[in-house]
Amino acid sequence: MNVLVDSRPHQDATARMPLIRGILEARYKRRFFAHRELAYHLYRGVYDSFDDAQASIPPGNASGYDNNESADLYRERTRRVFINDYPMIHWLGRFFAEGARDVFDVGGHIGIAYYAYQKYLSYPASLRWTVMDVPAVNAAGAAWAKEHDAPGRLGFADDIASASGADVLFAAGSLQYLSYSLADALSPMPRRPRFLLLNSVPVHMRQSYYTVQNIGTACCPYHVTAEREFLGGLASLGYELQDRWENPQRYCIVPFHPELSLDRYFGFAFRLAT
Repeated sequence: MNVLVDSRPHQDATARMPLIRGILEARYKRRFFAHRELAYHLYRGVYDSFDDAQASIPPGNASGYDNNESADLYRERTRRVFINDYPMIHWLGRFFAEGARDVFDVGGHIGIAYYAYQKYLSYPASLRWTVMDVPAVNAAGAAWAKEHDAPGRLGFADDIASASGADVLFAAGSLQYLSYSLADALSPMPRRPRFLLLNSVPVHMRQSYYTVQNIGTACCPYHVTAEREFLGGLASLGYELQDRWENPQRYCIVPFHPELSLDRYFGFAFRLAT
């Protein structure tokens, strides 16, 4: 099912009529929380905060990635890359050439990028790659590493504060799940990472908001950030934008809110000014 096409009836003028819109929203709510397909994700609602988005998820629905079903996702991605990975591979290779050896991977699941990218990059002998994720995912990653990480370069952490002192903070499609902004996380670090390498970031040109995403195994609060807020927050910490790219294969359709829906995501490479 094409979720982009499927969402269009909610966006037309009829859906803006109060009575009809109420009926459509109730019907979509039932469909949203019953969704179990892994092939595509659904989005619902607009909220001012992570907590408000979290509170909208019924107690009977699994929430977030800290569960066995969500932890078992994405195994096939350890063996392949996608077109939007190539800018990340390019910049990571450049950062390695400049001496980067310590990568802190925010929301890297079981180490998806670590495994997939080694086919395309010569990893430094002294590489240390640390994934920060939720407990269920970290446990699954540690178990997977016993059989698949012969060099023993992969480790796991549960707090983004551990990124202090890393050479590269790497985040691919994960910043939107955090209850805090990246700038807020970096601000108190004694030694901020020299490089930021960020991919699949949902950025709206004008407005920040939270929605809820159903990934098939669970529902997750999901943060879309205004462009000025996202870039300005990092610039205020001394990060200089090196590159920016678009990923039109990713989109976020929020039914009943066409003005907030996204038709593409973005990637960024930053360097800390010296």
